[in-house]
Amino acid sequence: MFDTIRRLVDEQGRLSVAAATIGDDADLYATGLTSFAAVQLMLALEETFDVEFPDRMLNRRSFSSIAAIANCLQEIKAEEAA
Repeated sequence: MFDTIRRLVDEQGRLSVAAATIGDDADLYATGLTSFAAVQLMLALEETFDVEFPDRMLNRRSFSSIAAIANCLQEIKAEEAA
């Protein structure tokens, strides 16, 4: 999952550095993620993982790091399975 998230961050995030060089908990906004790029990233994540981010996850914190994104995706998948 983390490799796929990193690929999508590279494709959609418009960061100043490669996602492979960023730690899982590093602040993506500090590396150049904008709110527009975060929306593009969210749409790519939804399509790739076949999920829909609920309104409560549509905030800066949910997309603040690779780990935060992975946690949101895992939570969504768990809710769908329940």
